[in-house]
Amino acid sequence: MVISFRYVKEIGQKKLDRNFNFVRSLEENVDKTLERIKNNLEKELKIKSKKKNNKNVESTQEIEKNVEVSVKLLKASNEISNQSFTDLLKYFEEDESQFQLVLQDDIFQIKFNSPWISNLSLPTSILAGFYVYPAKLDLEFTDRHSSEFIWYRGKMPKSQKESDFEWQEIGRGFSIVTKTEDIGHHLKIVAIPKSKNGDKIGPQVEAISKNEVNAGPGVCPFETRHLFTEERLSGKSIRVVSYNMLADYYADSEDGRTKLFNYCPGYAIDIDYRKQLLIKEIVGYNADILCMQEVDYKVFDLDFIPFLAEQNMNGVHDKKGTTPEGLATFFRTDRFDLIENCALNIGETMKTHDACQELFQKLQYNEKLVARITDLSTTLQIVLLRSKEFPNKFILVANTHLYFHPDADHIRLLQIGFSMILVTDFIEKFKQKYTTDDISLLFCGDFNSVPECGIYKLMTEGHVSENFIDWKSKEEEAVVNVSISQPFKIKSACGTPKYTNFTIGFQDCLDYIFYQTDKFEVIKVVEMPSEEELRAHNAIPSVLFPSDHVAIVTELNFIT
Repeated sequence: MVISFRYVKEIGQKKLDRNFNFVRSLEENVDKTLERIKNNLEKELKIKSKKKNNKNVESTQEIEKNVEVSVKLLKASNEISNQSFTDLLKYFEEDESQFQLVLQDDIFQIKFNSPWISNLSLPTSILAGFYVYPAKLDLEFTDRHSSEFIWYRGKMPKSQKESDFEWQEIGRGFSIVTKTEDIGHHLKIVAIPKSKNGDKIGPQVEAISKNEVNAGPGVCPFETRHLFTEERLSGKSIRVVSYNMLADYYADSEDGRTKLFNYCPGYAIDIDYRKQLLIKEIVGYNADILCMQEVDYKVFDLDFIPFLAEQNMNGVHDKKGTTPEGLATFFRTDRFDLIENCALNIGETMKTHDACQELFQKLQYNEKLVARITDLSTTLQIVLLRSKEFPNKFILVANTHLYFHPDADHIRLLQIGFSMILVTDFIEKFKQKYTTDDISLLFCGDFNSVPECGIYKLMTEGHVSENFIDWKSKEEEAVVNVSISQPFKIKSACGTPKYTNFTIGFQDCLDYIFYQTDKFEVIKVVEMPSEEELRAHNAIPSVLFPSDHVAIVTELNFIT
């Protein structure tokens, strides 16, 4: 049981304004709980006074004075004593209005399971022209959609005291877009928790930003791309985006800041800066299906899920092994139902999955090869969606981020080979389970493979022979007498752009949206940023690009 209340009290020059939370057992005697509340309040309300030591010496001594606090629990104006909370619980449920907590001369009406906000804070970085929303918001007995949020701006007063701010309301809702006139101001959010049916309102909580709103970086190149994705699609058309966001886990590492991305200013590599750009970019694409790689779980949980829910999107996240980043697939909830989803560690699955055994057994001659590929954390994410507009149509969305290493072309080719075996198996099983033949495949991801390598050949031509050069990318792990195939008619929706990854040390095409040509037709590909834009700040990420990858965006029509 949790007892929570906000207590505001002034005694002399002492002002108390804080939230109290007491975690107690339901079996505990009420008197013991009230004594604990009394002790905590008295500790907080101790008054410090100064006393001179003697008439001739200019020194003082601080003396603490105890404040006696009276704490009572009343039921219908009668004081409750020597009972457990379990004894009282049925009365709370029947009529909570008869219960009151009295602290000194302050009377608190007790609310049972009242809407409550236990944590609220704002981001450390807020840019003009970008979305701002709570950095942390922990709700109990309510949700974001039922609660009310009011935003204010104010200049830091000369006194530097929060109580002296003069606040001006600037917006309402879970998020707002800051404006140029907000620059130099602090923001405040007031959150009012309300029950889902509206019959209960909890105490409001507010949070003030630690830092002022800063000027944004100007027009980002992705905003030019947004001109081609202004409208949401409907009917037989869908917009698909694949994007490696560059995990904070890597960007903020020692290697990330000092070696890989040392050309990027420190503030621009910080996730609090980058995620503002990421959110604005993602929202502007108006995607129906969004596949992302290198998604930090904290960003998925605290940023993408709550914010994208406001855009009618939901998503699933699967970590890559023990690392705190992984794959995330989002979909528009007004267009699709999530039917099933799962994630498979490719290295582990190839050892045990029946469909993988024929290929896996062909590798047993090389212990080093088997040890390397089975030890990797590479993950295949499977998401089965059903169209709400065409309920007989399903889409199996596969999402992956294949292993990166210069000597691992053979490893990646095997990973995609096993992935396509698994995708084929899932599609066949889903066809039987849902009695349908209309399951279309979309396979998105960062494949860490350029168009000249075997992955692109397998996906677009359907076959890679045993003498293909990728099999020998590391001599002691060479793959011998192995060819792989996949049964689908597939193309790359965005073709092979010159660059989807652009750093100082590497620039090429690594990201693809593969689609079934007998299920979809491409109606639009959103143009990529120019090389001039990518090089404007040496490489990406930069103050204008939040990732070292560029999002690829396409529009497809169902073939009916």
